[in-house]
Amino acid sequence: MRFIHNTSTDPAFNLAAEECLLRSTAGDVFMLWRNAPAVIVGRNQNTLAEIDEEFLRKRGIPVIRRLTGGGAVFHDLGNVNFTFISLDRRGEGLDFRRFTEPVLDALRDMGVPCSFEGRNDLAIEGKKFSGNAQHVSKDRVLHHGTLLFAAEMANLSGALRVNPAKYQDKAVQSIRKRVTNISSHLPQPMPVEAFMVRLMAHVSGGAAGDDLALTEAERREIARLAEEKYRTWEWNFGFSPRYTFSRSTRTPGGVLDARLDVAEGVILAARLYGDYFGVRDVAGLEALLVGCRHQREQLAERLGDVPLGEYIQGVNLPVFLDCLF
Repeated sequence: MRFIHNTSTDPAFNLAAEECLLRSTAGDVFMLWRNAPAVIVGRNQNTLAEIDEEFLRKRGIPVIRRLTGGGAVFHDLGNVNFTFISLDRRGEGLDFRRFTEPVLDALRDMGVPCSFEGRNDLAIEGKKFSGNAQHVSKDRVLHHGTLLFAAEMANLSGALRVNPAKYQDKAVQSIRKRVTNISSHLPQPMPVEAFMVRLMAHVSGGAAGDDLALTEAERREIARLAEEKYRTWEWNFGFSPRYTFSRSTRTPGGVLDARLDVAEGVILAARLYGDYFGVRDVAGLEALLVGCRHQREQLAERLGDVPLGEYIQGVNLPVFLDCLF
């Protein structure tokens, strides 16, 4: 098995690294890595239905879609991620215990009383500290998991807080559970960097040497895939399943009830109901929304010169955009 300490903290690069290694590795892999603050959504999720768009936008926190299914998670530098890539699938189903047991053993060796719970979680005293997911490609398996070591819990809860009544779709919804940080349960405190060294040493059985880096050729290929896929709106938002959006907002001009039908991230139909007044027929504004991405920046560009107050009295562009997210 090859052991990799990926020192990048760029979430798009790191998720691209997993895909590149899954495609091309000549042997099994165990990799440790961390992300700068980001929300990572599951392959089958409606991105906007999982996030607090305003919270993330104001803080400049990116949203990246991963290869695997499951729910949305918040990453920061207090969160350690581990990846196993195996060239031996072993059966038809998903086997989470096979890949999480080495991690549990390492944590127990550090004095942490942890266990496997439910379908794919690791927990301490009933509180989740790790979610796990898998992706199968032919006979290869990618398994990865989060390890909340010293994550900022306020950011975690804020980034993923959203009103579920806004969206109706068939996407996989995240299930929120009580969570805890590993650092709170260690007999002796240690920084996250030392924790990663201990974890790598245990999983590798001491076999991991000094050369744990990705090669330059790998880094070039990963950077290319990150640009072509993991930094794109088409993958991170447009890949979402079809959904309908509905939000009722009290604006300076009255109540506005916005309803959108969205497929591949693009607005197919829009209706704007409410008790507002306007001198123009709102059907003209609805028509302007059709064909636009359900994305704040593109909507702002399309509507920048539109006299919104003539359609909905008292409403300007920032207020109107807030009604659509």
